[in-house]
Amino acid sequence: MAGQSGSQLSLFTPDEVEFVAEDELVEIVPNLRMDSLNFICGDYGPFYPQIAIQVPLWLALALKKRGKCTIRPPQWMSIENLTQVLEGERESHAFQTLPFHYVEISRLLFDRARDDIPDVYMVRSLVEDIRDVRFHKVETNLENFTNSSLVLQWKNMAAMEVNIIRAFSGRALQAFYRHENEQAVPDLDRTQDRQPQNLNDRPRVCRSFCCIPIFPLHHWIDKIVFISCLLDYCPTIVFLWRAYCLFVVPLQRNLRPR
Repeated sequence: MAGQSGSQLSLFTPDEVEFVAEDELVEIVPNLRMDSLNFICGDYGPFYPQIAIQVPLWLALALKKRGKCTIRPPQWMSIENLTQVLEGERESHAFQTLPFHYVEISRLLFDRARDDIPDVYMVRSLVEDIRDVRFHKVETNLENFTNSSLVLQWKNMAAMEVNIIRAFSGRALQAFYRHENEQAVPDLDRTQDRQPQNLNDRPRVCRSFCCIPIFPLHHWIDKIVFISCLLDYCPTIVFLWRAYCLFVVPLQRNLRPR
């Protein structure tokens, strides 16, 4: 997966998050007549001049680029609504209600359809202020988070904000909890090392052939399946099974206690 490195959780790049946001529906006003467009994601149209219709953002931007439509800004991008959201973000510790992809949608509209947005510079300034306040709120909440808090609930977070903390939030919470309750959440690696090995699962060694370990049947089946998957060759299974029946089974019978 994109952005995955080693054992770290997957982290999407801003371009990938923006790509996902392009499936959000927006309203356009076509300036031409066109039949319905049939896509895998659905059918959109027919299109009539000066009649508004909802289409995915990627289709709206494509039609806008060719001069076939104008894009109506979403209602949440009005100056009045953004001003109220900004005041609420500054006065409250909670996140105000905004679309999940508000950062990506506004960025795409500012870059490719700015002439369709009234007072675009004021709207851009408000959106950037809201984004900065919310990002600062995320950082502050993480800094103030202590190991005494076992549950952390953040509502109304946006996609880009979730993507910021996605890579380390899970491990950070687990580390805090383990530090506070070492006995309740033991280290799995150390626990497995301390656990006594089951005698039935240990490889048994033939007395006559001390250099040949004799494993139980399920170990051999795992090896046969693994090798056959690597080679993708059926005669390998037959050969290994015959070798097991001819050599391993008699040795195991000789080692059984009488």
